Amino acid sequence: MSPALLTATTAAVRKAGARMLKRYSPASRQAGLTELLASLHDNDRAVADTLQLTLADLRPSAGWLNDEHGSGPLAAGEWWLIDPVGGNVNAVHGMPGWNIGVSLVRDGRPVLAVLYFPVADEMFTALEGGGAFLNGERLRVSEKTSLDGALAGTGQAQAGHDRELLERMGTSFTAMSMAALHVRISVPVTAQLAEVAAGRMDLHWQFDNVRSHAAGVLLVQEAGGVVTALDGSPWDLAGTSYLAAAPGVYAAALKVLS
Repeated sequence: MSPALLTATTAAVRKAGARMLKRYSPASRQAGLTELLASLHDNDRAVADTLQLTLADLRPSAGWLNDEHGSGPLAAGEWWLIDPVGGNVNAVHGMPGWNIGVSLVRDGRPVLAVLYFPVADEMFTALEGGGAFLNGERLRVSEKTSLDGALAGTGQAQAGHDRELLERMGTSFTAMSMAALHVRISVPVTAQLAEVAAGRMDLHWQFDNVRSHAAGVLLVQEAGGVVTALDGSPWDLAGTSYLAAAPGVYAAALKVLS
């Protein structure tokens, strides 16, 4: 994968971030669900429109998906996977925890990732086999070897889960809270994956493996982390769950979650 493609993709994401920053306000408050949903849609549309024009030119043969809640397998070949505003629900409530995510997936595996946090001006990037970086500085996952000092996390990839999945999430939170130093539940999921890649968190697990998480997964992998399904099998873009962790806490975390 060409570093030049990563540079051009990063520039496109930064441009989209600038557009979203003009829409974002810490004073934003929503009157109700109708207004909230309209704001979510408008934010996503503004960012997706900005990205699609450029990314289509960069890789004309690649497919395009900007459904951040999409899941399941993809056809062979290359696909741009876009999460226009990860943590959009934060943005429309005036909170700074949101990002713009882009990954290029080839035959089911992520080969390029760009994840930008405009409010903090943090740009995470990765190429398959080329390492992961934050604002140009090489990333490395945590060196912790015990869960008792670990900062762990999980999140809700999308609203509307059925009761069985929500109960499973709750049970896993209880189990991990008894083993780790602290467990947080927050969105966007890709923010937690970026924190794991940066060594600022130690592990993240997810029962809802949507395709837009691919950018965060590649960041963790390229920063030296371990990403697998919760049964220990290799991570799969079309899988239903995963654990992303620093190597020193991976086995213990997998045991807790299984």
